Amino acid sequence: MAVGWLRVREVFMTATLEEPIAAATPEGTVTVTSMARDWARRTPSQVAMREKDFGIWQEYTWERTWGLVLDAAHGLLALGVEPADRVSIQSEDRPEWIILDLATVAIRGITVGLYPTNPTAEVEYLLTDSGSTVHLAEDQEQVDRVLDIEPSKLDRLVRVLYCEPRGVRAYEDERLLYWDDFLAMGREHRAADPGAVDRLMNEAQPDDVMTLVYTSGTTGPPKGAMLTNSNVSYAIEKIVLPESVRGGSVGPDDVVLTYLPLCHVAERVFSTWHLVSRSVQLNFAESIETVTENLREIQPTLFFAVPRIWEKMHATVTIKGGDSSPFKRLWLRFGLALARVIGREKIANGGSHTAKSRLLNLIGFPLVFRALQERVGLRRCWFAGSGAAPIAPEVLEFFIGIGVPAYEGYGMTENSAVATWNMPGRMILGTVGEPHPGIGFRIDEETGEIQTKHDGVFVGYWNKPERTAETFTEDGWLKTGDVGEWVDGTYVRIIDRIKDIIITSGGKNISPSEIENSLKTSPYVREAMVIGDQRKFLSALIGIEFDTVGNWALRRNIPYTTYRDLSEKPEVLELIRDVVNETNEKFARVESIRKFRMIPKELDHEDGELTATQKLKRDAMVAMFTDLVEDMYA
Repeated sequence: MAVGWLRVREVFMTATLEEPIAAATPEGTVTVTSMARDWARRTPSQVAMREKDFGIWQEYTWERTWGLVLDAAHGLLALGVEPADRVSIQSEDRPEWIILDLATVAIRGITVGLYPTNPTAEVEYLLTDSGSTVHLAEDQEQVDRVLDIEPSKLDRLVRVLYCEPRGVRAYEDERLLYWDDFLAMGREHRAADPGAVDRLMNEAQPDDVMTLVYTSGTTGPPKGAMLTNSNVSYAIEKIVLPESVRGGSVGPDDVVLTYLPLCHVAERVFSTWHLVSRSVQLNFAESIETVTENLREIQPTLFFAVPRIWEKMHATVTIKGGDSSPFKRLWLRFGLALARVIGREKIANGGSHTAKSRLLNLIGFPLVFRALQERVGLRRCWFAGSGAAPIAPEVLEFFIGIGVPAYEGYGMTENSAVATWNMPGRMILGTVGEPHPGIGFRIDEETGEIQTKHDGVFVGYWNKPERTAETFTEDGWLKTGDVGEWVDGTYVRIIDRIKDIIITSGGKNISPSEIENSLKTSPYVREAMVIGDQRKFLSALIGIEFDTVGNWALRRNIPYTTYRDLSEKPEVLELIRDVVNETNEKFARVESIRKFRMIPKELDHEDGELTATQKLKRDAMVAMFTDLVEDMYA
């Protein structure tokens, strides 16, 4: 439809919530903390969270959880934290993260999440930019990153809390405070002024900024997106509550494994906001390295992963199958062939079974699929989501084929992750689904940029009014920076980031992410970056999946020592060349990769090649591997 100079398709549909958000008490505004309090009052013995300690899963009931939130909130007041002060957290996922987050919101403070992998330089930037007053560091490693910063640069920081005392107790910095001692301080304050937190909760306003979510910083320093109480309530209404998003109602019987960084808006939605609005049970993974093992233990009913995790799980099935006995390999091959047919049948039918796929599933489930689901930890999963980055359709097709209902969605920090989602029974693979009902959603005809407008759109970047202004159109729509197109008039396909589109010297516009995702469907490829802007042809920098390729080499008696040594083996180069050739067959000639070079090291966030969310920093990659790039075009 045409609107002035801009031809767009705008979606404004009326939404009816199947169930309202936890009712606000008469005293004040609904916040994530007031919702948690309501669950503690209604179901005090319900298990809200679990963490593994010395091999045993320890339970946190709602009564216990709320008691700890109150202790932490009073502790913050005892430390002098006031409304709108910032409280920062750098930690892996653990109960203390959730507790301090809710406690901060309870006293009308602002939570600032840091990635556990942020190096000292980034920690300094984030703490100084946000003006954090209290900081939670998980262990000695995280504490050291703060103490390595000149104290004069952190003039607002009064306390550094820490969870793990090993190696820290001997430190003499007066800012340090052990978590247990912090809670004890809170209990003393609570005894002296038991109504202090309640009074602040009752004064909460819808437009209070409750969190700063820092962007990954692919094109410069991270920016703190300000999300308010009303932004979060809107995201819960659109993503968490409606049954239409998942095809079923989420509730206290549902189990979630929490493992992605809680400072990321996607994990915040799936963990904290699902917890407080639906009382799902959160189970904290022991570490990012044990996710596979913890998945098998927990067997969650709801699961969210970024493409890298889905790709890793897919590769694991392929490689483990290749390492098994000849009979098992043959059996798995048979099962995967069935899964391919089932996946294609279901996808062609909007994600629902056809008579043919249902019959094949009756054969494949008891023979192969049940064991595969158990192996990857998704035996009980009735809804799984993928987001935060594009994913290769082949990967989702595999999981759908073995019976894991996986759907791709789209959103970003700046719109509280509210944009589009594929719905059960009406999905189109390769798209990110349909816009959520009731939101403003359009695609600019001239640039192809996706733009959104609704109550979940953030209020701006912290201390960056100029950057905030650049993010909105003149008529108030959020510019996402993503290029998209309509499919069947209703569904949205993401082409790429505007800044990443390649324009060859011949004037052809090419989306590198589609080619890169195709390369990464191979279990042997971990990273891929397509190059070709203002060049005569496309080339690529490719990084191997070290464990997988190492296993492949050992089975062929190919000796190697280091990552670089393995990646330079002639046999490995030939292996990757086959992957490149297979990918080229899927694309037009102008999109074919003519040359490639192997990345000589494993990419790392601390070395500046990746963001904290594991996205490639393209400019940094080109600068670091200039010799390899120029060699391809010599």
